[in-house]
Amino acid sequence: MLVAEGAQRPFDPDRIVVSKTNLKGHIQYANRMFLDLAEYDERDLLGQPHNVIRSQAMPRCIFKLLWDRLMAGREVFAYVVNATKNNNHYWVFAHVTPSRNARGEVTSYHSNRRHARPEAIAKISEIYAMLLAVEGSHQNRKEGLKASTEKLEEILAELGMDYDEFVFTL
Repeated sequence: MLVAEGAQRPFDPDRIVVSKTNLKGHIQYANRMFLDLAEYDERDLLGQPHNVIRSQAMPRCIFKLLWDRLMAGREVFAYVVNATKNNNHYWVFAHVTPSRNARGEVTSYHSNRRHARPEAIAKISEIYAMLLAVEGSHQNRKEGLKASTEKLEEILAELGMDYDEFVFTL
């Protein structure tokens, strides 16, 4: 099983973690739940890249998948483990969507994140550990990202589903 930084920070399954970013992924809004869970003050997060909370336990290929879909104007669902300011971590089930203006142009991204069930974390963390191992087996980061993306595609092809469908089976 994948081991993330520090202690896992639990949160109430009835609460929702919310953030909004600009097109470059810089945080424009973070709700109180996000700030508390990530152990940050609002002034420390606003304007910062959202990846300030990126855990080293997250495969880069998952973020590539997320950004590829968002840039194509699509929503995405994903399990994500995030790092906190104090080197702890928390798991979420994220739903990220493009926000559009009246002309239909994407102007920002909105993310709602819910509590991740322990049984889902156990399953996805095994796959993420495998993807991280593939990434780490290459000295060149681009080659590692390409290889882990291919491995993820292979896993999904064997299952006969795309990533969104897969995460809903966990």
